[in-house]
Amino acid sequence: MGQRQKKGRPVSGWLSLDKPLGMTSTQAVSVVKRLFGAQKAGHAGTLDPLATGCLPIALGEATKTVPFIMDGRKIYGFTVRWGEETRTDDAEGQPVATSDVRPTREAIEAILGEFTGEIMQVPPAFSAIKVEGERAYDLARDGEDVVLEARPIQVHRLDLVDMPDEHTAVFSAECGKGTYVRAIARDMARALGTRGHVVGLRRLLVGPFDEASMVKLDDLRATHEEGGSEGCDTHLDPVAFALGELAEVRLSETDAVRLRNGQSVLLRGRDAPANGETVFATVAGTLIAIGEVERGEFHPSRVFVGA
Repeated sequence: MGQRQKKGRPVSGWLSLDKPLGMTSTQAVSVVKRLFGAQKAGHAGTLDPLATGCLPIALGEATKTVPFIMDGRKIYGFTVRWGEETRTDDAEGQPVATSDVRPTREAIEAILGEFTGEIMQVPPAFSAIKVEGERAYDLARDGEDVVLEARPIQVHRLDLVDMPDEHTAVFSAECGKGTYVRAIARDMARALGTRGHVVGLRRLLVGPFDEASMVKLDDLRATHEEGGSEGCDTHLDPVAFALGELAEVRLSETDAVRLRNGQSVLLRGRDAPANGETVFATVAGTLIAIGEVERGEFHPSRVFVGA
């Protein structure tokens, strides 16, 4: 028997979606996959339903480059309401603790350094982290007492942007992989002698994808109505867009044949990458493979078809 034919188009590339409020990341991927008529799709970094902003979505061969986006830096803008902590650390959850304390600007600015650099963070119980194979938020919704271990995260920058009133404060944060802004808000409030939760969250940047690159879902739907699934391709960035932090190796078509067969190729010239370096290989501008350099040879770890 032959292989079952995949449904959809073999379209590949990256879409920087401006995820709307109230939609899960999984729902967003499903909508985008349907509009593009794509065979395969996935996202690089979950956004909560109550969060908006940059959700990089990988189509086709781009799904092989998701880890390189996941590891990139992220920038968030978020608003904290003081006086109430919730089960979910955002406006969706039920209150679990309250306080009459409202921190001053001086008090807030004085503790920002405690939440900058490499810090230990306990993720929210309502998170996508897996506990014995189950998502933490599924266990929490079922009423189980979810206790997650603290883990190191990197916060490169945390700034107080505005204080619209005594009950709310607006922040900007630049952080690394695995950081939960809801947990930063929760822990800042506790450090200030009060309680708090996130009432607004927008992701402004993920790796190479910034605000200028974002496409609104309504605009994508309008493009689909005018030009069908193929018309949506105009919104895509190439697969290699995710690999901007890696060095590029330009090879011949003969080398490409070897790589596609899983074989290594010899790198020549003074500019050849150093041993142990992860690089990507192209032939005439077409992405062929990602791999590691060992003793002057490029060893493919991911090979691309039609990227």
